Parts: sequence; C-alpha cells; structure tokens
Amino acid sequence: MREPLIQRGWLARVLEILCALSLSTAALAAVEAEQLSTPELQARYEVLIEELRCPKCQNQNLADSDALVAKDLRREIRRLLEEGFTDEEVTDYMVARYGDFVLYRPPLQRNTLALWLAPGIFGAIGLLALIVIVLRSRTGVEGGQQDAGGALTEGERQRLRQLLGDDIDESAGSGADKK
Repeated sequence: MREPLIQRGWLARVLEILCALSLSTAALAAVEAEQLSTPELQARYEVLIEELRCPKCQNQNLADSDALVAKDLRREIRRLLEEGFTDEEVTDYMVARYGDFVLYRPPLQRNTLALWLAPGIFGAIGLLALIVIVLRSRTGVEGGQQDAGGALTEGERQRLRQLLGDDIDESAGSGADKK
C-alpha cells in the first residue's frame, strides 16, 4: 500500500514536481502545429528541416531548434513548398539568404576545403602517432634511449658518487662490479 505524500518528506515532493515539469516541457517542444496540404509535401518538409541547420543554434537542425529564427524558417519552408518550389530551390533560397552555414553537408568549394579535409588529415596524424607508439613499445625504445635493465654505466656511477659524496652503496650498480 502506498504511503501518504506528507509522510514521505519534502524532498520526495520536490522531486515529483521537477519530474512532472520536465516531462511537460518536453511534450510541448515536440509538437508541430501546422501540417502541409498533402502527405508528400509533409514528407519533403520533414526531410528539409532535418537537413537544414538553425542559424542561431549552430549545432541543431531546424526540426530540433526552438529558436524564433528556426520557427520563422520552418514557416518559410512550408510557404515555399506550398507555392510549388522544389527541394533544391528551397535549399538554394536558404543558402542565398544564410550562406552555406545552413547546410549540414556544405558543398566542396575552395572556402570549405579545410572543413572537408581536416578530419582526414587529423585522422591520419592520429593513426601515425598510434603506429609510432605501438612500434616503440614493442622494440623497447622510449624517449630515444635503449632500456639497459636499469644498470648504470661506470661513468654514471662515478658521477653519482661525486653528487652524493661517495656515500653510495656499491651494490647500487650491477652485481658484477662489486669490490
């Protein structure tokens, strides 16, 4: 049997209210009020608003954005489709107005060359770095030095004695150098 809300405490009540508010705003955001005259136009409209980017939000398409400019653009796209514009004409209209930025897949042009080539270049650099790291770890080369098993050379032992004032244990070197 469910216990009364009053006995559960104020924190439970606050959590219930917050959950109810968050669910109600999500439901409102997904509602598209106006429908186009035919199902074909509606399908074309939905494809277009998925492929065009909101100029204000920058990382959302027109379908997902709640910005006023996105609502205006959706209304404009509906109007253009009802007037008989093709999908290409609608896209060209938006590009003429807002530039290539409204396209999620901008055309390959001189000004977008870096946008298209950068992922491949950075991927190749990352792959090359990974190959170098794997090869160094397999051959035992790290930082350009060969691993000698931790044994000191005679010159290193003398330098260490100078630094520590001849107070080092002779056993710090390899076992073969003991006096």
